[in-house]
Amino acid sequence: MLIRIRIAVGRTLMGSLGNNLFGAVNSSVETVTRPPQCDAISQQIRTFIQMRTNLKVVDNSGAKRVMCIQSLRGKKGARLGDTIIGSVKEAQPRGKVKKGDVVYGVVVRAAMKRGRNDGSEIQFDDNAIVLVNNKGELIGTRVFGPVPHELRKKKHLKILALAEHIV
Repeated sequence: MLIRIRIAVGRTLMGSLGNNLFGAVNSSVETVTRPPQCDAISQQIRTFIQMRTNLKVVDNSGAKRVMCIQSLRGKKGARLGDTIIGSVKEAQPRGKVKKGDVVYGVVVRAAMKRGRNDGSEIQFDDNAIVLVNNKGELIGTRVFGPVPHELRKKKHLKILALAEHIV
């Protein structure tokens, strides 16, 4: 599991004209937990979640993998906190959802970088969703893995309450 948070510090007032009085102009902090042999994966382009994107399901609703049918955000696709419509491709036996069901889901992890107000960027290793019904209520009762705190802005507070780790 890769969670990459990058904090880029801009120029200070004293060093804005190229006089770097207090050290480096741009410094960054990255936490990477990916093994070094996965460099080929890091070279691929990370884009929006769009039609036919396969997503991992990170709740206990019974689904394992969902393919996006439609993004309810806009033409480009979905990002963190957006709702999508998907089809269940893999499911556990005796789960609440079955293979072939059309479900709604909230994107809780996206491989595309997302900028934050403080200048940092967040990027996950995989694309993951939590299944919800058409009213926005969770189907499962647990949420596995880290979720970003940007879900608070999108009014998905129940997901944050059930999450193991908030990034």
